[in-house]
Amino acid sequence: MSRWRLHTAAYALLLPFLLFYVLFMLLPLGLGLFVSLYNWSFTGDKLFVALDNYKDLLMDSDFWASLWHTFYFVIISTPTLVILGLLLALLVNLKLRGSRLFQTVYFLPNLLSIAVVTAVWSIMFQPYTGFINAGLHFLGMEDEIFWLTDPGYAWYSILTATVWWTVGFNMILFLAGLQEIPKDLYEAASLDGADRKQQLWYVTIPMLRRVTVLVTMLQVIASFKIFGQVWLMTKGGPGNATRTVVQYIYETGFRQQNMGLASAMSYVLMIVTLFIVILQFRLMNEKEKAGGIS
Repeated sequence: MSRWRLHTAAYALLLPFLLFYVLFMLLPLGLGLFVSLYNWSFTGDKLFVALDNYKDLLMDSDFWASLWHTFYFVIISTPTLVILGLLLALLVNLKLRGSRLFQTVYFLPNLLSIAVVTAVWSIMFQPYTGFINAGLHFLGMEDEIFWLTDPGYAWYSILTATVWWTVGFNMILFLAGLQEIPKDLYEAASLDGADRKQQLWYVTIPMLRRVTVLVTMLQVIASFKIFGQVWLMTKGGPGNATRTVVQYIYETGFRQQNMGLASAMSYVLMIVTLFIVILQFRLMNEKEKAGGIS
């Protein structure tokens, strides 16, 4: 078969994906940028305002507050989900009795919809009747904790539901990475006198560096896009204490019917997320080169 025929076959196989990519990724990106330059409403009325939406955005204190709330969730969720995912993968990889069952149990919540997850945890976090408070009362705590309406506890309640829902996916990625590490490395380390702790620190973790970069980047992106848990559990409250930037975009676009400003917010969020991910990737890549991991 000639090279031309090989290329033709390859492009023919790629064509369906490329069509979907253009239709559902590139076209919406271009349309969003176009809309962000207009004062655009649901009624079809539009007025070209150039960069005025972006100027208004810079002066909008509610937008910056919601962006900070999103950053805060990224800060508390990313290390938690990455570390717990690694620990669960290490536990399952020990191949103890029942490890297959634990692997399934840890991953199953990832298959549930966000509506089911938030409904379950909202019930568990209810004051007076919720399972969490009932357990604390059983242990001797007398005070009633309002998990979803107290600014001091709301974010950690959302984090708990998110961890239970999504940590299984990170565990699967780490587990795949663990199973790709050559056994010869552990045997060589054992012959050199390395105990299990030293093998973990000097063999397992360095060999998982690429998987860790992938998991961390995916987690940062997912945390920046958080909306469902917050909307269904707290509606952004109490007050606006847990309102994220995606929720603010939704409220601006669909409640205030200002699609131009909402599109501008979406582009700013995309740029911020892209910048953080690229910065994170470069820092980890430089650390990998310094450590001599190829």
